[in-house]
Amino acid sequence: MACSTIVRDMTTTNDGLAIRAERVSRHYKIGEAVIRAVDDVTLGIERGEFLALLGASGSGKSTLLNLLAGLDRPTDGEIWVESRELGGMSSLELARYRSRTVGMVFQAFNLLPRMTLEENVELPLRLAEVDRAERAARVKEALERVHLEKRTAHRPGELSGGEQQRAALARALVNRPTILLADEPTGNLDSKTGVEVLSLISELKQTLGMTVVMVTHEANLAERFADRIVTLGDGKLLSDGVKR
Repeated sequence: MACSTIVRDMTTTNDGLAIRAERVSRHYKIGEAVIRAVDDVTLGIERGEFLALLGASGSGKSTLLNLLAGLDRPTDGEIWVESRELGGMSSLELARYRSRTVGMVFQAFNLLPRMTLEENVELPLRLAEVDRAERAARVKEALERVHLEKRTAHRPGELSGGEQQRAALARALVNRPTILLADEPTGNLDSKTGVEVLSLISELKQTLGMTVVMVTHEANLAERFADRIVTLGDGKLLSDGVKR
C-alpha cells in the first residue's frame, strides 16, 4: 500500500492498521535552540506488517520508536495503537500498554547479568503480576520460540552475542505482545549473527501474526527482511515505499 493510500485511509478508518501517527512532532528546547527530533510525521502501519525505519544517526527514527512505545510523548500530533490514543493515557495505562501490547528489543541486550536466562525472561511476567503458576509455562514457550530452551540456567555472560539478543527477544515475547518494536537489534552483532536474528524475528512475525517495527541504519537488512521501508531524515518522513 502506497503512502498516499495509507494517509487517506487513516482519516476514515482504523481497519487494518495496528499503528497510526498523525502529524506527530517531538521537539526539544536546549537553551534558545529547538531540536526537531521528529517533525510532522504521518504514518500508518498495518497489522502483521514488518516495517523498517531507515535513516542515518540523528534522523529521528529512535525518537519515533520511543513515541510509538509510549516511552515519550509527542509535542504535537496523535499516536493511535490498536484504536487507543497514547496521549490520552495515564502513566499507569501507558505502563500496562508497554507490558501487554508491545515488546521491545534494543541494540544493547539489557539483560540483568546476575540473573539466569530463565529469570531474565520471567521478569516482565513478575512486573505484570502474572500468576506464579502460569509463569513457568510462559517462559518455557518463549525460550522454545527462540531456540534457547537448553540454556535456561546460564547467565548472560555465558552466552554469545546472538544468544543474548535471542534471550532479549524471548523476554520481549513472554507477555505475548501484538507489536514488536526493535531498535537497532543487530547493532552489536556481526553480520552473520545479525541475519540469523532478523530471520528469527521474521519467522516469529509470520508464526505469531505480530506487527514489527524495526529501527536500523543498515539498508541491506531493511531491504532483505522488511515488507516496507520508511526513510527519515532530520526528523521528517523522506520516503514511504512498498518493498514487496
